[in-house]
Amino acid sequence: MANQLLVEGISDAVGFVGGALAGFWLSHILGLDIFADGYGNASIFGILLVGLGGGGGLHMARRWRRARPDPDEE
Repeated sequence: MANQLLVEGISDAVGFVGGALAGFWLSHILGLDIFADGYGNASIFGILLVGLGGGGGLHMARRWRRARPDPDEE
């Protein structure tokens, strides 16, 4: 049980951070500066990409976990 919770927590964290970093780098490639002064359209869209990337990475981590065989059913 504790091992399963550890895998769940670590995979969620890795998925979220990895997705957020992918969103950050995509926004950087597109020229959207999320750290610009004020909240212009470019900053908002860059922040949106980071958030969507984090959520997408979390979703992919959970999908990966569901695809793994359940160790309790062995």
